[in-house]
Amino acid sequence: MVAAAVLNHQLRAGGGLLHRLRRHQAEAWRLQCKPVCASTELELNHWLQAVPWRGEWPRAVLADHQTRGQGQRGRRWEAARGGVWISAALPWDASGGHADMLGLIVALALAERLEQEGLPVRIKWPNDLLIDSRKLAGMLPRLVFRGGRLRMVRIGIGLNVANPSPMGAVALRELLPPGRARRDFWAVEVLRALGRVQTLANRPEVVRRGIENRLWTHQVQDPQSGETWDIQGLASNGALQLCQGTRTASWTRWPDGTLDNLYNLVQ
Repeated sequence: MVAAAVLNHQLRAGGGLLHRLRRHQAEAWRLQCKPVCASTELELNHWLQAVPWRGEWPRAVLADHQTRGQGQRGRRWEAARGGVWISAALPWDASGGHADMLGLIVALALAERLEQEGLPVRIKWPNDLLIDSRKLAGMLPRLVFRGGRLRMVRIGIGLNVANPSPMGAVALRELLPPGRARRDFWAVEVLRALGRVQTLANRPEVVRRGIENRLWTHQVQDPQSGETWDIQGLASNGALQLCQGTRTASWTRWPDGTLDNLYNLVQ
């Protein structure tokens, strides 16, 4: 009986999302919807093992509730009901696009959708969305290679919608009228944003300018040395370009290692 209830939940939730996606001509998704799981990343791993990836259609696992969500450097947290918790696998056109900017591309695509609701979104390099210095969403990008060839891109997204927001974070229910802070609506919006990834990847200058216009601050402090650097912008590969007088620096990740290199997952 429990298994049947879970299956029925998946069918109802997945069918409802697909219906909404069709209204936006974005129905080319294969979805699994879970009432509860340890981690959407683990569920996506199991799906890709059970049904080998051929790249025809993007896939996504959505969960109402995660008990052991995965974040940067393998950090774990409980993702409460009311938020959008998604792990997706997307095909990638290897002949074009800048896959090394994946996290920034997704951040920009989702920021654009949030801005349609009048929200003043800022992008904290390299992969968080902020409202007034409080975290609204986070992204976990991965590139999957096989035999030296980029096989797929994967992205995990957590968006605070109607869930209790942790310390230092904010949820959409605190920012929008009740009718605009619905989890089902924003699950579709996240999937629509993911659907723009390849298009934006083929327009790297648009992405670079879009990110630079939404950066969360003009200065950053090196967590190791304590030095303050002025942000000059982004390099073509998404690196943060910095200067301090005549000195220059380029960060591809935070110097204290809080962002591990997420672009080396091999399967």
